[in-house]
Amino acid sequence: MKNLKRVLFWIISLSWGFIMTFIGGITALILIILGNRPKKFHCLIYFEIGQGWGGINLGAFFITSKDVDISTKKHEAGHALQNVILGIFMPFIIAIPSVIRYWYREYLLRVKKIQYSSLKPYDSIWFEGWATKLGEKYFK
Repeated sequence: MKNLKRVLFWIISLSWGFIMTFIGGITALILIILGNRPKKFHCLIYFEIGQGWGGINLGAFFITSKDVDISTKKHEAGHALQNVILGIFMPFIIAIPSVIRYWYREYLLRVKKIQYSSLKPYDSIWFEGWATKLGEKYFK
């Protein structure tokens, strides 16, 4: 059953969720050419690059900094499940708003010098909270 779920995940990721997974596949190829080694997290492929920045999901692939904990990997895997659910709508409903929100928060912290503790929790917006819940539920 576990293998069937993995196969279905990849079939859906490569069909309904092809936009994000295609971007992830191209990114993975570039990272491999640049000498980065892919790793496995359950049925996903991921890379670790740099320090102190978190992660980004690209369909069935994700990238994290080297210093993240398991909860960040589960969160990025949760975005992969969102990609399977939302498919071609994922970039517009989740991915682009998530990137904009991340960089807006970074702007507030770095330029405006706002304290991290004064920001709303990262999961306070629905699509980030949903990704965390999916990751915690399905990637034990």
